[in-house]
Amino acid sequence: MSKVANSIRRGLREAVAYAEGKADESAYRVHVPAKIDVKAIRASLNMTQEEFAGRFGFSVNTLRHWEQGSRQPEGPTRAYLLVIERAPKAVQKALQAV
Repeated sequence: MSKVANSIRRGLREAVAYAEGKADESAYRVHVPAKIDVKAIRASLNMTQEEFAGRFGFSVNTLRHWEQGSRQPEGPTRAYLLVIERAPKAVQKALQAV
Protein backbone atom coordinates (compact mmCIF):
# COMPACT_ATOMS: atom_id res chain seq x y z
CA MET A 1 0.00 0.00 0.00
CA SER A 2 1.27 3.47 -0.82
CA LYS A 3 2.35 6.08 1.69
CA VAL A 4 -0.48 8.35 0.52
CA ALA A 5 -3.11 5.66 1.08
CA ASN A 6 -1.74 4.86 4.53
CA SER A 7 -1.67 8.55 5.41
CA ILE A 8 -5.28 9.03 4.32
CA ARG A 9 -6.45 5.97 6.24
CA ARG A 10 -4.61 7.13 9.37
CA GLY A 11 -6.09 10.60 8.98
CA LEU A 12 -9.60 9.26 8.58
CA ARG A 13 -9.23 7.07 11.70
CA GLU A 14 -7.98 10.10 13.63
CA ALA A 15 -10.83 12.25 12.31
CA VAL A 16 -13.39 9.67 13.40
CA ALA A 17 -11.86 9.40 16.89
CA TYR A 18 -11.86 13.20 17.15
CA ALA A 19 -15.46 13.50 15.97
CA GLU A 20 -16.58 10.82 18.43
CA GLY A 21 -14.86 12.67 21.29
CA LYS A 22 -12.34 9.87 21.87
CA ALA A 23 -9.23 11.87 20.95
CA ASP A 24 -7.24 14.38 22.94
CA GLU A 25 -8.46 17.59 21.28
CA SER A 26 -5.38 19.52 22.34
CA ALA A 27 -3.24 17.25 20.14
CA TYR A 28 -5.12 18.18 16.95
CA ARG A 29 -5.79 21.26 14.92
CA VAL A 30 -8.81 19.83 13.19
CA HIS A 31 -11.82 21.75 12.05
CA VAL A 32 -14.76 19.79 10.71
CA PRO A 33 -17.53 22.19 9.70
CA ALA A 34 -20.95 21.70 11.24
CA LYS A 35 -22.52 21.69 7.77
CA ILE A 36 -21.17 20.32 4.53
CA ASP A 37 -22.58 21.17 1.09
CA VAL A 38 -22.58 17.66 -0.34
CA LYS A 39 -24.19 18.70 -3.60
CA ALA A 40 -21.46 21.31 -4.20
CA ILE A 41 -18.75 18.73 -3.52
CA ARG A 42 -20.33 16.27 -5.95
CA ALA A 43 -20.89 18.98 -8.57
CA SER A 44 -17.26 20.13 -8.32
CA LEU A 45 -16.23 16.57 -9.19
CA ASN A 46 -18.67 16.58 -12.13
CA MET A 47 -20.30 13.33 -10.97
CA THR A 48 -23.89 12.11 -10.96
CA GLN A 49 -25.38 11.08 -7.65
CA GLU A 50 -24.96 7.44 -8.65
CA GLU A 51 -21.29 7.92 -9.59
CA PHE A 52 -20.46 9.84 -6.40
CA ALA A 53 -22.27 7.37 -4.14
CA GLY A 54 -20.67 4.37 -5.80
CA ARG A 55 -17.18 5.83 -5.91
CA PHE A 56 -17.09 6.88 -2.25
CA GLY A 57 -19.26 4.23 -0.60
CA PHE A 58 -22.53 6.04 0.12
CA SER A 59 -26.04 4.88 -0.67
CA VAL A 60 -27.72 6.99 -3.35
CA ASN A 61 -30.73 7.38 -1.07
CA THR A 62 -28.61 8.84 1.75
CA LEU A 63 -26.84 11.15 -0.69
CA ARG A 64 -30.21 12.43 -1.94
CA HIS A 65 -31.37 13.14 1.61
CA TRP A 66 -28.21 15.16 2.26
CA GLU A 67 -28.54 17.11 -0.96
CA GLN A 68 -32.24 17.84 -0.34
CA GLY A 69 -31.45 19.04 3.19
CA SER A 70 -33.71 16.54 4.95
CA ARG A 71 -30.65 15.06 6.68
CA GLN A 72 -27.12 16.22 7.47
CA PRO A 73 -24.03 14.00 7.51
CA GLU A 74 -22.79 13.31 11.04
CA GLY A 75 -19.29 14.03 12.42
CA PRO A 76 -17.12 11.27 10.95
CA THR A 77 -18.98 11.43 7.64
CA ARG A 78 -18.52 15.22 7.49
CA ALA A 79 -14.79 14.67 8.02
CA TYR A 80 -14.74 12.07 5.23
CA LEU A 81 -16.64 14.40 2.88
CA LEU A 82 -14.17 17.18 3.66
CA VAL A 83 -11.30 14.88 2.68
CA ILE A 84 -13.17 13.92 -0.51
CA GLU A 85 -13.60 17.62 -1.30
CA ARG A 86 -9.93 18.44 -0.75
CA ALA A 87 -8.23 15.28 -2.09
CA PRO A 88 -10.69 13.24 -4.18
CA LYS A 89 -8.04 11.40 -6.20
CA ALA A 90 -6.18 10.34 -3.07
CA VAL A 91 -9.40 9.04 -1.51
CA GLN A 92 -10.24 7.11 -4.68
CA LYS A 93 -6.75 5.61 -4.73
CA ALA A 94 -6.99 4.62 -1.05
CA LEU A 95 -10.33 2.90 -1.65
CA GLN A 96 -9.23 0.89 -4.66
CA ALA A 97 -9.27 -2.87 -4.26
CA VAL A 98 -5.79 -4.23 -3.72
